[in-house]
Amino acid sequence: MLPAFLGLSLCVVGAALLLAWFHRTLGFGGLVLGVLLLTVVGAVVRVLRRPVVRRRSGRYTPAEIAVLDDRALKLATARILRRDGWHVTDVSMRDRPRLYARDAQGRRLDVTFRPVETPAEERNAPAPTLRWAAVRDDTASVIRVVVHPAGILSPADLRRASHPGGVQLVDGRRLRRWANGATLEQLGLL
Repeated sequence: MLPAFLGLSLCVVGAALLLAWFHRTLGFGGLVLGVLLLTVVGAVVRVLRRPVVRRRSGRYTPAEIAVLDDRALKLATARILRRDGWHVTDVSMRDRPRLYARDAQGRRLDVTFRPVETPAEERNAPAPTLRWAAVRDDTASVIRVVVHPAGILSPADLRRASHPGGVQLVDGRRLRRWANGATLEQLGLL
């Protein structure tokens, strides 16, 4: 908060000094020119920052989702969950990204991620089974979600998802819809 306030203060002071310099050197016309210049610069900065602000609020385009690595995908998913009113906690272990989320209605999510890029030796290996560590003692009420941006899920993931109360799968198509503003209810995950 303090660095943002300091940056904003420096911008305001810099703009005031620039306007004073324009007024001293060019008179009233310089003051008008300075105001126009600051208006144009402000509009350009606002247009350039629009995608950054949109992503921070939890909205991503399909092109942005397609280029995310594992770490950025976890961050994007956390932002999307916060956008939808979930309280998110990062419970990652070493190189296994994982999120835990809860909402105001008491629902809980355990979100894990499939790697975006898998090494060649892993592609030929048999599909691993999912091992879930208990977040709380009553894990029956936790909704388990597996996110994979490419949409290529392992046979073990598909088997677990086919059971009643099984894992909810978010493939590439669902992830793009979710990132574009759809809620988990609209995706049929809750």
